[in-house]
Amino acid sequence: MPDFGPVFHHLGLILLALGVTMLAPAGLDLSLSDPNWAQVFEAAIITILFGALLALASRVDRGKGLTLRQAYLLTAAIWLIVPAFGALPFILGKPDVSYADAYFEAVSGITTTGYTVFVKLEELPRSVVLWRGMLNWMGGLGIAFVAMIFLPVMRIGGMRYFQTEGFDTLGKILPRARDIAISLLQIYTGLTILCALIFLLCGMPVLDAVVHAMAAIATGGFGTYDANFAIWSPAAQYAGLVFMLLGAMPYIRFFQLMQGQPKPLWRDSQVRAFLRWFVYFCVMMSAYRAVREDTSFEQIFRETAFNFASVLTGTGFGVSGIETWGPFALVLAFLLGLVGGCTGSSSGALSVFRVQIVLAAIGTSVRQLHSPHRVIQPRYDSKALDETTLYPLMLHVTGYILTLGVLSVAMSMAGVDLTSALFAIWGCIGNIGFGIGPMVTRTGTMVDFNDTATWLMTLAMLLGRLGLLAILVLALPRFWRD
Repeated sequence: MPDFGPVFHHLGLILLALGVTMLAPAGLDLSLSDPNWAQVFEAAIITILFGALLALASRVDRGKGLTLRQAYLLTAAIWLIVPAFGALPFILGKPDVSYADAYFEAVSGITTTGYTVFVKLEELPRSVVLWRGMLNWMGGLGIAFVAMIFLPVMRIGGMRYFQTEGFDTLGKILPRARDIAISLLQIYTGLTILCALIFLLCGMPVLDAVVHAMAAIATGGFGTYDANFAIWSPAAQYAGLVFMLLGAMPYIRFFQLMQGQPKPLWRDSQVRAFLRWFVYFCVMMSAYRAVREDTSFEQIFRETAFNFASVLTGTGFGVSGIETWGPFALVLAFLLGLVGGCTGSSSGALSVFRVQIVLAAIGTSVRQLHSPHRVIQPRYDSKALDETTLYPLMLHVTGYILTLGVLSVAMSMAGVDLTSALFAIWGCIGNIGFGIGPMVTRTGTMVDFNDTATWLMTLAMLLGRLGLLAILVLALPRFWRD
């Protein structure tokens, strides 16, 4: 019988920590004399008790790390079960929505997608606004942690490559993870505090600055107003743009920056490609809009750069609708959303690293056709790529595109128009959160989608974070055998 005691134990500890963090929004409502505090407090107690009992009831040997099977299961359990408890404040208290909507909102927060089914955010209790931001922040931290520790070990989607970058943790996941987690938490918290302070200087009230800072660094996109970032000053929008880009960069480079090594950040081919592609797309779109629109170039550039940074990093903030810019803008946005941010960050989609590898493989194939007798091997950052990296990466990319297509068709069969269906799944599986399509236009949210479509979008968000292959591994009978 497989030993899943360590999985349940660590999951229980995570739920215990989640319940403790719920006390913060409950305390905020209590300080504001909002009766909603009692329901949030009740959700916190339920989560704390369940997590504590689960951790106490599970066997764990502190001297052993997690096995590969346990790593797979724990990773899946975190993204599936934590949102179930994270949704409790939305069900027990305001806005008192259905479980489908509450779970969708919690999954959107934890996966840092940024889609929402809540409207009139400014009228909701402040605990709801704060808790949504906290879900984004905790989700982004967890995603960065998993990307740096578990995925290279599990060899998902070509991530084995990063074992050569100092992440060789196989057989000693927890001891190595503890060291990295401390440094990651310091960097992540420091960036969030800096972002919040700058937002304050740009005119945001304290709670708005804190929530938007948590969402920007986590590339999560949960805001405090229905109008999103459009209500804030141009200075705040430029600041948000910078911190969204920082949140989508590999955190390993920030570690090195803290240690007085700035060169690896700029020499990282991922970072250079990420910034270069962002500039290319912004210049193309700004020039396109400048020819078509009678608007100041500064406003055109600011709106374009902010929205494209939001799409590329998978944050989900917005200052205007992209649909009004024309079909060319939708094509560029779709391509940007497929790419996503850097591997080793909280950003989603395919990631710059995987897109670079695909382009390198295509280039190698073309050269091989031209010189069939030559032995040409794909290279990344001057390093030869072997099949143990290329094969799972190609499977991941293929599975990603197929899942995008299949779920888009399923959404259309659930009664959603094709444009809304395609961009909804695009935004969910890439954890992008930028709303596009006729069904989003009325409110800027996903509230007009039926329950079937809501569950399909929830599935897409989870698949985008877990990866299709990681889910299929759990479905294999061999996985559960000794």
